Amino acid sequence: MDDIKIRDYIINNFKDDDETTIKNAIEESIKENDEVTLPGMGVFFEIIWQDSTDLEKEKILTTLKKRFQNKSSK
Repeated sequence: MDDIKIRDYIINNFKDDDETTIKNAIEESIKENDEVTLPGMGVFFEIIWQDSTDLEKEKILTTLKKRFQNKSSK
């Protein structure tokens, strides 16, 4: 990849895909627990965050906080 940004690469890689294909990519990434896919998931999260309302962001933050607390107590 000649000096292409990872964000642009990820977005271009999925821009013509339908929701099912994107969902499958997310679920497969989580299932495989492969850290190579983390940058792509970061791009997905960045897009979600940027397009979320303040209420949706609060829900995301609450969900993350709960999950972090559950993981640290195990």
